[in-house]
Amino acid sequence: MLTAALAAGWIDAVVGGGGLLQLPALLLVPGITPVEALATNKLASLFGTTTSAVTWYRRARPDLRTALPMAGVALIGSYGGANLAATLPASIFKPVIVVALVVVAAVTIAKPNLGNINLLRHAGRKHLVIAGALGVLIGFYDGLIGPGTGTFLIIALIAALGYDFVLASAKAKIVNVATNIGALLFFIPNGDVLWALAIGMGLANTVGGYLGSRMAIARGNRFIRIIFLSVVTVLILKLGYDVWTENLNGATVTSGSASSSRARW
Repeated sequence: MLTAALAAGWIDAVVGGGGLLQLPALLLVPGITPVEALATNKLASLFGTTTSAVTWYRRARPDLRTALPMAGVALIGSYGGANLAATLPASIFKPVIVVALVVVAAVTIAKPNLGNINLLRHAGRKHLVIAGALGVLIGFYDGLIGPGTGTFLIIALIAALGYDFVLASAKAKIVNVATNIGALLFFIPNGDVLWALAIGMGLANTVGGYLGSRMAIARGNRFIRIIFLSVVTVLILKLGYDVWTENLNGATVTSGSASSSRARW
């Protein structure tokens, strides 16, 4: 479990998506509920994300005039998503997310210069409005489901606002800290966090976050782009497999119910 948290912290620090590894690992814990796994994952991730956010800020010096307002509204969105997490099945979002990730991967491959230079597309109020809208939407997703949030933040900051991979990653870490806090504002009062497990994983996540952020900053855009595409590919395969198996199981259950009905008739 600690190894998974260490690796997740490293992945999150570089391109996001560490929850893809950490959350499934938590779901293997005997007796844990999905909501407890999600809540514990959020607290553990907060350690690593905060560490990488501080490291990225010290070295990349991103402009906080966009990052902080975006983080504020993302926190609100994440709190709203966490409120629904216990009642709304995440499976209904997965097909949409898979399609979105395929588009992201296709655009990143088709445009090799995407994210190589920092060339902002909007200024002033429009820039902040777009950043805020992205923050709310991705924050809501993080509170509701989680894995891949950092990846979505990075590609949104690049594609919609024109940041390069380094600055997009730096700002994404700040926003991701806020989305974790927003979800925890709901999960902690409800008693969903398994504290001992979360703190142990959080310490490992911190080490991974520190190592990952230093490596990403040192190696620059090309390294981040390669890891980014690798993580997006894994996300597509994992979520695509989930959608496939859930649909297959649903069809099996429906077929079985229909057979039972025919037998009764």
